[in-house]
Amino acid sequence: MRIVWRGLGVLAGLVVVAVVAGYAYMMVVPPTLLRVGDGYASKIVCSSTFLSGRGPETVLETDVQAPGNPLLRLLDVQTDRARDRVHAEFLRFIAPVESVRRPGLGCAVAPDGNLARAADQSAPPAPGPSASTALWPAGSAVDLAGQAKLAAVLADDALAGPGMRAIVVVRHGRIVAERYGKGFGPRVPLLGWSMTKSVTAALTGTVIKAGKLRLDQDHLLPQWAGDGRAKITVEDLLSMSSGLHFNEDYGDVSDVTRMLFLEPDMAKFAAGQPLDHPPGTHFSYSTGTAVILSRIWQNAVGSEAASLAWPRKKLFGPLGMGSAVLETDAAGTFVGGSYLYATARDWARFGQFLLQDGVWDGQQILPAGFVRTMVTPSAADPVYSKGMLWLAGPHGDMKAGSDQREYGLPEGTYWMEGHDGQTVTVIPAADTVVVRMGLTPGREGYRPQKLVAAILKAEAGS
Repeated sequence: MRIVWRGLGVLAGLVVVAVVAGYAYMMVVPPTLLRVGDGYASKIVCSSTFLSGRGPETVLETDVQAPGNPLLRLLDVQTDRARDRVHAEFLRFIAPVESVRRPGLGCAVAPDGNLARAADQSAPPAPGPSASTALWPAGSAVDLAGQAKLAAVLADDALAGPGMRAIVVVRHGRIVAERYGKGFGPRVPLLGWSMTKSVTAALTGTVIKAGKLRLDQDHLLPQWAGDGRAKITVEDLLSMSSGLHFNEDYGDVSDVTRMLFLEPDMAKFAAGQPLDHPPGTHFSYSTGTAVILSRIWQNAVGSEAASLAWPRKKLFGPLGMGSAVLETDAAGTFVGGSYLYATARDWARFGQFLLQDGVWDGQQILPAGFVRTMVTPSAADPVYSKGMLWLAGPHGDMKAGSDQREYGLPEGTYWMEGHDGQTVTVIPAADTVVVRMGLTPGREGYRPQKLVAAILKAEAGS
C-alpha cells in the first residue's frame, strides 16, 4: 500500500509539474488565438472608453465578451486613464497586450509591446460634435415635428433590429427622424467597422483632386517593384480586385485578425501578401486592401505629419464631422478598413455628402464625377462598386440590385456596410439617407432593407 501511495504522489507531482510547465509555456509562447483575443479586447475597450466615453466594464461585457468566443470571458482588462492605456490578458497573466490612445488618432494596439512607437503620433484633435443651435447639418438642432409616421417606424423594434444603437433618417438634407438605444445618443461616436472603407475611398479621392495620385497609377509601393504586384493600380484597390491573397475570415486566426491585432505595421503585412490573380481580374473583399490604400495615399501626401492631418483638413473639417476620429496603427498608417468612430449624425453627413456628388456647402471636395465612379459596378463583381461601396444590402450571395427589387427599394440605392449591423443607405431617387448602427451579429439574420423600405413608405405617405 505504501508503494501505491508513493506512486500516486509521484503521479500528482508530475501533474503539477506539467500544469506549471504548461502555464509557463503559455506565458512565453502563448497560443496565437489568445494573443488575438487580448489584442481585440484591449483595442475595443480603449477606443470605446476614450473616444465614445463608455464605461470599460460595460464595453468588455457587451461588446467583447457577449457576442464573441467563450474564451473571451476569461479575459482580464485593466484601464489606466492616467496614461491612456488599456491592458488585456487571459487569466491575469497569459498573452498580455496593451493599447494606447494618441491625441486626435484614437487607440492603437501594440502587439510587439512597443508602446513608445505607437504613442509617438498625434494629429489635430477633433473639435467634437457641433453644439450649435442651427439646424442640422449646419448645427446640432433637429426639427422632428410632423413626423409621426416615421417615428412609428423607428419605434418598431423588429425593424430597428436587435442591438440597435442609433438610427438617423435624413431627407432633403435635413434630419427628419432619429432613435437611440439605451446608453447612446446623438453625441456618442460609434465604430463603423467596414463602413470606414467607403470613407477611405473618399479620402483617396481628395488626394487625387490634389493632383498627388491617379486612378490608373501603378508601381505604388517599393516592395512591389520587380514582380506582378507592380501592376496593381489605385482603381484595382478601390474595387477590391488587386489580386492579392488575403483571408478575410473572422472566425479564427486569419490574415485579417492577424493584421488587426498582431501586426504593428498593418500595411506592410497586407502588402507583403502574394498575388493569387492578375490585378483587376478577380474580386476578393479584403480589409487589408483598404489599409494598403491608406498607406499609398499617405505616402502620396508627403510628410507623415501632413498625412495624419489630412482627413480632418480635407474631409472631416469641411463636412463638419467634428466627432470623426480615424485611427492609425502602431506604425502610423490609418486603419482605413475598420477604425473610424463618428456619431450617427456625422455618419449621416458622410452619406449626404455622397448623395450630393462630393459637394458640401458649395465646395467641390471630391473630383467632379468621382462619386459616379464610386457607385459604378466593378468589372470583377457587379454587387461591389469601383469605390468601396455595396450595390446591394446585407445578404447572402445575390445578383447586383436583386435585393433592391425584393424589398421594394428604388434602383440606384447603394450601401456602406460594416460588421455587426452598421449601415448607411443612400437612396438618390428619394433624396434620403438612412443610418443604422448597432451591435447585431450576423447570426441574428437582421436585414436593414426592411427598415429602409418602411421608412420610404412612411415618407411617401406623409
